Amino acid sequence: MSRLERALPGIAFVASISIAASAFLGVPTGPALQTPLSPPFIDGRWVQPSASSPAEPVWGHAEGLQVGLWPTGGPRGLFRIYAPYLGHQNGRMINYVAIEPVDLHSGSRGFSELEWSRLDNVQGLRFWTTDDPADETPVDPREPARGTVTLDGDIETLTVIVRIEPYENGAHVYVELTFRSDRPYEVGFSTYVASGSIPLAACIVTATMGNYARLRTLHLADRTIDAADLWPGFAGDGFAPHVTFTADELLRTPDGGVLFVVTPNEADPASAEYAAGTPRDWKYTGASATQYWRCEDALPSLRGCVNGRTKYWATTAPVPGGISFENVELVERFRNGAQYWFGVVPGRYEPGLCVRLDASSTASDE
Repeated sequence: MSRLERALPGIAFVASISIAASAFLGVPTGPALQTPLSPPFIDGRWVQPSASSPAEPVWGHAEGLQVGLWPTGGPRGLFRIYAPYLGHQNGRMINYVAIEPVDLHSGSRGFSELEWSRLDNVQGLRFWTTDDPADETPVDPREPARGTVTLDGDIETLTVIVRIEPYENGAHVYVELTFRSDRPYEVGFSTYVASGSIPLAACIVTATMGNYARLRTLHLADRTIDAADLWPGFAGDGFAPHVTFTADELLRTPDGGVLFVVTPNEADPASAEYAAGTPRDWKYTGASATQYWRCEDALPSLRGCVNGRTKYWATTAPVPGGISFENVELVERFRNGAQYWFGVVPGRYEPGLCVRLDASSTASDE
């Protein structure tokens, strides 16, 4: 058993447990914001930060998925995933993504949203952006890079370099975000080591907030699994133990890549009835969607991992309908530059849905 395998049972999902009520819409955490942020602007098919700083660090498709960083609403140390095409109001996240590198020798895991920033003396590591992948100079997150747009044939690509301060375990990594014009509901996360980093067993890119959309159905190559079947009788306000699935169990793309797909089991999640006292920002709004991770060049040892909760984080409010997935991630041995795509596609899952290229190919709403 590898050090990574030994480490995962105890730490795999402790990582992303800092999403409290303040983590939601319009409630920045960290140093107080003294000056309003300039809103992002649309340049052709892309959303990019304003050239007038301080500016909101938001990038993505003008008519598709977008990604934001602090100081937009929510905790530091997390990517915000926006899906405005689901009918969400401005600033409403469908999910968060954390970056969690694992020490090759000790198995200790870094937690981007839980660790204390040595740059800013607050919880949550600083994320900032640059257009130069060689530039490691810390920058005020309120002065975001615009990103780089390139053209390859008919496909336009927007890339953004996101720097992260070093982790407590000695890991030092950065992330390249990729948006492709032919995949409006996806963003790619490529992970790289930066100078002075310890050797890594893995650099896990984890979606942390499945409870918001009440993701309960896991779609595998030969079956579907409901969250309740993985943890029968689980109760309480903690995390259900993580469950892993081998690459052979996962769905495949036409080119042999893997797909790890999760969906709500409700036709209309926005119509759910909530217990008294459930915070407003845990109440789902907008249309239903399919969420997934995709890796086109996965190692045979790759695994899909999930955990679950029966109560919304930092509350005693029960999740309507019972346990649902909270953390959803792919885990494999670290490869410098490995790329993992996260997608949020409107509607219910259909076979082949997550590999369609054009915006008109959406899931069935029936």
